[in-house]
Amino acid sequence: MRVFIDTNILISCVIWPESKPSLAFFKAAYACNNKAVICEYSVEELYRVFKRKFSGYIPEMTNFLAKHMPVLEIVPLPSEQYVSEQLIRDENDRPILRAAIYAETDILLTGDKDFLESGITTPCIMNSSEFLAFEQ
Repeated sequence: MRVFIDTNILISCVIWPESKPSLAFFKAAYACNNKAVICEYSVEELYRVFKRKFSGYIPEMTNFLAKHMPVLEIVPLPSEQYVSEQLIRDENDRPILRAAIYAETDILLTGDKDFLESGITTPCIMNSSEFLAFEQ
């Protein structure tokens, strides 16, 4: 199962390492049947958010990325847009969906309501609790 990890899940992993998003990340990244996917845009967004909101956690964020990058597939942000992107209210979130579709992921793991309430079915959009309960 290919699981695209949204930036907000990565942020939660760094700040709250015992949280449900963190547990979901580990299931996506380390369960034998899964492949965790992120995009270059997510990494850039992660650095921007930590610099702006969580500057005290930058060392933890850097360590987190260094530790887990070997198991993550990093895909580029494609320039081609998809029609389903229009279902995402926040234009800043659309590149995440674009990358998830481009990477042919099965699941987009997120805590973002713009995704969760979008009605998009491909990829399947799940929050951490849903993903943790999901039987593969």
